[in-house]
Amino acid sequence: GGNLWGTAEGAFVTMETTRFHRFFPRSHGLAGTIMKQDFHTAIDQDNNAPPTWERDLLNRLAFAALKEQRSARRWGIFFKFTLFAYLFLLLVIYLPEDIHPHRTGEAHTALVEIDGLIAEHNDASADQVISGLQAAFEDENTKGVVLRINSPGGSPVQAGYINDEIGRLRGEYPDIPLYAVITDICASGGYYVAVAADRIYVDKSSVIGSIGVLVDGFGFVGAMEKLGVERRLLTAGEHKGLFDPFSPTDPEEVSHLQSVLDEIHREFIDVVKKGRGDRLRGKEDTLVNGLVWSDRIRDKDDMLFNGLVWSGKQAIGLGLADELGNTSYVAREVIGAEEVVEFTWERDYLERFAERFGAVVSQELAARLTSWYPR
Repeated sequence: GGNLWGTAEGAFVTMETTRFHRFFPRSHGLAGTIMKQDFHTAIDQDNNAPPTWERDLLNRLAFAALKEQRSARRWGIFFKFTLFAYLFLLLVIYLPEDIHPHRTGEAHTALVEIDGLIAEHNDASADQVISGLQAAFEDENTKGVVLRINSPGGSPVQAGYINDEIGRLRGEYPDIPLYAVITDICASGGYYVAVAADRIYVDKSSVIGSIGVLVDGFGFVGAMEKLGVERRLLTAGEHKGLFDPFSPTDPEEVSHLQSVLDEIHREFIDVVKKGRGDRLRGKEDTLVNGLVWSDRIRDKDDMLFNGLVWSGKQAIGLGLADELGNTSYVAREVIGAEEVVEFTWERDYLERFAERFGAVVSQELAARLTSWYPR
């Protein structure tokens, strides 16, 4: 009898345990611990215990789950608040300097930089440079503006926009001079911008000039013939495939493109002559390619505007620049306001952070993808 009763009792416990785990298969945390302890405690009790234990168990389970949810919600709020405070701190630290130029209540020299290729989506785009120039001229404490240039050139359109805006600002603010200071290089489109300044200051080793226009590319016609590759090109418009690298050059197209380059070159020369004026006569004792810069060199335009570059010292002798000097010298000795205030317009911190973050993510993905391949 005892064995039979024990077997029946074990079967009952097994059945109740199975039913418990069927209804609560994923019990975990505080609620799960309470639920398991209470269930097994209830099973161990006498079978004649009142049936209210199940209701008590569910009540305790519900309160424990509610307590867990409240605790998780509090931690979630804490972490969200911490993240928000961190981002807000970054905004306070970085954004004011990026969006609003630093200003003082005293007379100062405003500095705007052109660094790198002058192109639409670069930091040296016309929009960026013009925004900085406008802010510099509009500041009531600006005594003079220094446009510091370190650029190999770029888009003639973007350079033209900047040149035109400098002319407009100089007309609107006649009492504020603008001086160009050249660091390493000021070539092509960079010089297109520089000639709009009142004076151009260079270092003796700066590279100046490259007053010309170019279009370059490659031709693969011979290589395709050797490889047995046939070019199939369909166009609507006789010259739509102008300068296609996989087709032979057309003399008529070459002549037309050369005429376009010549026209842009003439506009460049006119801008330089307008900006430099009589200073392009240069110094008579300047040596150019072994010849004295004098009447013996009859066609000086051809010498200046043929695309060659010159050292800073040579550029002064040729009239392409005025004096040796850097930003500090111009601010102190020429403008008379030694304090230099930065007005270069930069992208805001969030945009630069997003760009850098995207670059890091791209590099990491590329590294992981390449790591899957055998080496």
